[in-house]
Amino acid sequence: MPKRNKVEHIFFDLDHTLWDFDKNSALTFEFIFKKHEVNATLVDFLKLYEPINLKYWKLYRDEKVSKENLRYSRLKETFDALEFIVEDQVINQLSEDYITYLSSFNHVFDGTFEILDYLKPKYKLHIITNGFKEAQNNKLKSSKLDHYFDTVTSAETAGVKKPNPDIFNFALNLAKAETQNSIMIGDNYEADILGALNIGLDAICFNYHKVDKQPEIKFIDHLIDIKKYL
Repeated sequence: MPKRNKVEHIFFDLDHTLWDFDKNSALTFEFIFKKHEVNATLVDFLKLYEPINLKYWKLYRDEKVSKENLRYSRLKETFDALEFIVEDQVINQLSEDYITYLSSFNHVFDGTFEILDYLKPKYKLHIITNGFKEAQNNKLKSSKLDHYFDTVTSAETAGVKKPNPDIFNFALNLAKAETQNSIMIGDNYEADILGALNIGLDAICFNYHKVDKQPEIKFIDHLIDIKKYL
């Protein structure tokens, strides 16, 4: 492994790391259900949707479903599990409106602005995200996070998704950074942490999903705890 230099570049994941995806997603569903007069109980829907959505994102990361299939199937499967009948035409409209309106809600995690204000004068900050390019750029802009970051690498831009080494190398090249002077911060143990470590990039896991901590991995429970390492 190459000798580590002083950290100069910090790469952040966006969803579930800085941007409060679950909260913003719930507000989006509440809005589009009212718009399309879908009278499913939101709490019951979300309880089923969240693990189904994670399953489809893993399939998307593994190149097993397309973007279009992900957007439709996660809704279809949730409504089926809820035993709530929704016509395909409405599901397709909901899937489009979900992407359209998601970035209009802009809740971020506690400590997001505080830690970015702390880091920005000392390091060059970047985003690496598996989310869709246009949606992620809209989220960054609407939540007033965009000005913190020098580069944004999406899976669509790089042509591959985390944990594929190519997306990390793409982001490093775009940022003119090296593995030895960079670190990755994200919530997804497989995509963000193992993906980074596998190419020799140091990593910090924001333990949003409350996974069992491993002594060889840097874990934080709150974003402000990044100060312990940087």
